[in-house]
Amino acid sequence: MKVLIADDEPLARERLRMLLSAHGDVAVVAEAGDGQTTLEACARAQPDVVLLDIAMPGIDGLDVARHLARLEPRPAVVFCTAYESHALSAFEAAAIDYLMKPVRAERLAAALERARTFLAGRVGGAAPAAGGRRVLCARLRGNLRVIPLEDVFYLQAEEKYVVVHHVHGEDLIEESLRSLEEEFGTRFVRIHRNCLVSRERLQELRRTAAGQVQAVLRGVAQPLEVSRRCVAALKAELAGT
Repeated sequence: MKVLIADDEPLARERLRMLLSAHGDVAVVAEAGDGQTTLEACARAQPDVVLLDIAMPGIDGLDVARHLARLEPRPAVVFCTAYESHALSAFEAAAIDYLMKPVRAERLAAALERARTFLAGRVGGAAPAAGGRRVLCARLRGNLRVIPLEDVFYLQAEEKYVVVHHVHGEDLIEESLRSLEEEFGTRFVRIHRNCLVSRERLQELRRTAAGQVQAVLRGVAQPLEVSRRCVAALKAELAGT
């Protein structure tokens, strides 16, 4: 896997080189210290993955990512930055991950694994198109955790937060359930006033001895309560799958 490191700080590039050296299938094919040089290096070296800083001289990392998103085939872009405030803009620019400096070895390893998955899909013609959010971002002890939408089982409102139940556990995000339903209505369906479930993981509806309808999701051990007003729509949903 060919990697390009783009950062205007030599020490930051050196740290990334050191962390990457632990991965036998990774080769650093180029480095760049500003946006224009990054684009030129990408055209020349054709990297599979670009580790990209945001605050760089000239063209910033977000604009670089937008340029790279139009390439065919496009590289997997992983932002490595000290600024968490750019996370949403980063994913709108089709980044696959967002790492906070100082980059930790385990987070970089996870990003590289995500890049491998992206590249495998790209080869098979199944890479996601640019535009539209494909991840949720949760804050965890000062860092950002990136949760791909395809990993989400269901979303459950809890006071002013939404709990994201996903393949690696649970995380809180500061978004409303209604806004998530409006944005991702093709991916999630409402089963209760406080719960959206993944359409892909909705397996069946069951009725308990007490007459309560429950939704069974693939990969989720405990069935979820379905409100009466949602039953008809869910039956139609399942009938159409």
